[in-house]
Amino acid sequence: MKDLRETQGTMAYLQPSQTLAITAKADALKAAGENVCAMGAGQPDFDTPEHIKQAAIKALTDGKTKYTPSSGIMELRKAIVDKLAVDNGIKCEPAQVIVSPGAKFSGFAAIAALCGPGDEVIIPAPFWLSYPEMVKAAGATSVILNTKAENNFEVDLAELEATITPRTKLLILNTPSNPTGAVYSRKTIEGIAALALKYNFMVMSDEIYEKLVYDAEYPHCSIASLSPEMAEQTITINGFSKAYSMPGWRLGYLAAPMWLAKRIAAFQSHSTSNPTSFAQYGAIAALTGPQEPVEEMRKAFAARRDLVYDLVSAIPGIKTIRPQGAFYLFFNVASFGLGATDFVNRLLDEKKVAAVPGDAFGDSQSVRISYACSDAVIREACSRMAEFCAGLK
Repeated sequence: MKDLRETQGTMAYLQPSQTLAITAKADALKAAGENVCAMGAGQPDFDTPEHIKQAAIKALTDGKTKYTPSSGIMELRKAIVDKLAVDNGIKCEPAQVIVSPGAKFSGFAAIAALCGPGDEVIIPAPFWLSYPEMVKAAGATSVILNTKAENNFEVDLAELEATITPRTKLLILNTPSNPTGAVYSRKTIEGIAALALKYNFMVMSDEIYEKLVYDAEYPHCSIASLSPEMAEQTITINGFSKAYSMPGWRLGYLAAPMWLAKRIAAFQSHSTSNPTSFAQYGAIAALTGPQEPVEEMRKAFAARRDLVYDLVSAIPGIKTIRPQGAFYLFFNVASFGLGATDFVNRLLDEKKVAAVPGDAFGDSQSVRISYACSDAVIREACSRMAEFCAGLK
């Protein structure tokens, strides 16, 4: 008789998310009464703006609880088209927009619809930990392109060109970056676009943190806005979790060339069916309603960025860059003689500070912390971390 446990499905080799694992461990310590400084999870600590919640409540009250079109209701897709045109300089039609249960699923669906066995996907490292797993699930091959802190963790264009092969189908671009907080310069993005057009590969541009940029000299640039030709080779990923503090709502979207959008729509129709009905009405309110809450959150994150960077960069032995976006600080701990996983586990066990090891992001010598928490938590966590690092010397 066959052993069912030994049979391998297409996703048998996927690894669980380390960010969720470290959060679960920190939550267990909290439940046991420990005073944990949680800096592992990547979600805003602010509440969802009230007008967004009220729009969803009204949708529930009005009976908007049935199935919707699998790609999202037309009112929301039109609002996304307008948003992309005004905020990003991207021109598209509603049929090119697919609303999904989270930007993570948007990326998964896009890769699944585009890539397969024999295809190569270039992923600059450090990378968001789910990208390689998404590629693996599609049966394609990840090609990791390392970046350097001294280059703001942006790809070196000469190294990128040397990495491209006839099998290159896709490059994943994430700016502002999770985990580094780096915002790519327009010059680098233009260079990536030139290579994509020259060698004929797609770019999946994950722009979920686009609203969270903090320095005038590092504005966000959408690669699909550079030219109509580049728009035809770009999948733009975005959502509502970060800018509007709606992580639990699970609502994201993508804009893609028509030929690919049709594939993705078909895939979604056989997987998730449709995004949650009433959540979509909240998303409409997010895009079309007052944007002041977004700016208030951005300013708060900017101040926290300054605080956490000043405190962590002052710890002897730690090396880091000043992040320009998102809400993460990524720092190198190689000088302590510990790998990132050992560093993070000991930091949590000994000082009750939750962070995420860089192994998950393709860098075994670095650690990511999230500053999506109060100033008090940031100060306490950094104080504990300074004590911890001093004990390692």
